[in-house]
Amino acid sequence: MGTSHEALKHSIIETCLRLEAAGYFVSTWGNVSARVPEGFIVTPSRIQYDLMTPDDLVTVSPEGAVLDGRRLPSSEAEVHRLVLNARDDVGAVIHSHSSCATAVACLQRPIPPFVEDLAQIVGGAINCTRYVPGSHHSELAEEVVARLGEVNAVLLANHGVLCCGRDLAEAFVTSQIVERAAFMMLSAASIGPVTVIPPQEVEAERHRFLYKYGTKDDFDEAE
Repeated sequence: MGTSHEALKHSIIETCLRLEAAGYFVSTWGNVSARVPEGFIVTPSRIQYDLMTPDDLVTVSPEGAVLDGRRLPSSEAEVHRLVLNARDDVGAVIHSHSSCATAVACLQRPIPPFVEDLAQIVGGAINCTRYVPGSHHSELAEEVVARLGEVNAVLLANHGVLCCGRDLAEAFVTSQIVERAAFMMLSAASIGPVTVIPPQEVEAERHRFLYKYGTKDDFDEAE
């Protein structure tokens, strides 16, 4: 089983390197997982991303048992496990410490759906958890799932941000959209609070992104 999912493992490592290049990952702080039939593949603990190989990645069952891998899974593997168990629509999870999103997490404030791309790919307000010490892995995982709900991102108070997607590519874009929204929200704070998109329009934009965006139906609706 050690050579299974080789292409996906390479994609996970590539995603880690892209996140590191973007400044979302620093040193070994940040982790990525992707769903597989056996459970999920997650990055290992305390391995530099530029030194990581497919053999370093760890396969974990939905129950939390290590199925394959010579390394310890990320110390936050429990967060990934509970999110993937709770959300059948999620195929990949990224936990990062991107600067602007983490700044909002340190304010312990939500990011409201005030810009259309956030409404489309996240699907609603990005809640913030209560503060849970990083070493309390199970408690943190339960808090993340509770505050994530049905949207694709959640802020971890005084810690960072977790973003989801149907696959790695979408989880990466979600991370970019959340960081950009956090930057805009912080930038606008000197003038006043951002104006939130009405809930029915957030729902409509999310539905459009999932089922119509880039299709003929999308163009027909615009006409």
